[in-house]
Amino acid sequence: MTKAPPRLEVTQLSRQFGSRAVVSDLSLTVAAGQVTCLLGPSGCGKSTTLRMIAGVETPDSGSIRIEGQTVCDDRIHLPPEARGVGMMFQDFALFPHLSVAKNVAFGLHGDARSKDARVGELLERVNLSGFAHKHPHELSGGEQQRVALARALAPRPRIMLMDEPFSGLDNRLRDGIRDTTLEVLKDEGAAVLLVTHEPDEALRMADEIALMRNGKIVQRGSPYNIYNAPMDRAAAAFFSDINVIHGVSKGALTQTPFGAFLTPGHADGGKVEIVIRPQHLKIDFDRAGRGPNPTPQDGTPARGVVSRARFLGHESLVDFTMEFDGSKLTAAVPGVFLPKLGTPLWLMIRRDRCFVFPA
Repeated sequence: MTKAPPRLEVTQLSRQFGSRAVVSDLSLTVAAGQVTCLLGPSGCGKSTTLRMIAGVETPDSGSIRIEGQTVCDDRIHLPPEARGVGMMFQDFALFPHLSVAKNVAFGLHGDARSKDARVGELLERVNLSGFAHKHPHELSGGEQQRVALARALAPRPRIMLMDEPFSGLDNRLRDGIRDTTLEVLKDEGAAVLLVTHEPDEALRMADEIALMRNGKIVQRGSPYNIYNAPMDRAAAAFFSDINVIHGVSKGALTQTPFGAFLTPGHADGGKVEIVIRPQHLKIDFDRAGRGPNPTPQDGTPARGVVSRARFLGHESLVDFTMEFDGSKLTAAVPGVFLPKLGTPLWLMIRRDRCFVFPA
């Protein structure tokens, strides 16, 4: 049995503006029903990639195939309307003079009865059944976003391209709107390519994350794998705050405030960085005031002095100056924990949650 081609296949796509390479040899595939997120900082080439796939930007080289059909290469460049691609943008781009129903029906073909049926089906799925005769100015931001989603899905596109569509929404609305959007997209079976610079959004929505940097995809994988196995310090830092412990590898060991770390594969005398997230730096409350008493399970504790503490709602962040070498580390503690400045506390780290990179 012949395996079906990916819904979207991009091969060695490149785009240069003047002397600046905005996208360089970018390749990816997205299957039907899959949500892939292009994640990266502003200016890394995410939106340019999306525009080239949509057909509104012409690549300098590379190819784009949709369900095995070439829509763009060095000889072919199909226009956007011939690609079967839906688009959602930050500003929703609704027609202010048209009703909700007419906005959704704008890209539909066929008789009035079939159009009305499709519009009614989609408005029900995005929980806007009673809004057909309203106009965009009568809707909230979240309601406008759902209308934009319904309009983009109305022609049953094979691929949905989404360029930071939730960035204009109030933080309180985003999670609910994202969940509704994801549910509808999954039901429609479209291949989804979502552009965002927000790691939380990528982790929440994506089946696969493609991390971009300087026009290239530097790491691809499931949200779990890309979070828990970052390729370098910058990749780890993109998803959360990090602590960095600096050291020098000698005999495949690096000395730290928390004892020796195994650092095989690093050159003898080479500088290394041991990265750990604040939630994995633990305060040893049992040992407070008693001094170190390491066990094989928890490794070597180290003492730090509180230099700052603040409450963030669901957790507290406590900054420490380490007595070992004066380095600065931050621990995230669930709930309320606000020790006084200058308080000495013993700290431990989850060694299985540390990443070791060359400096």
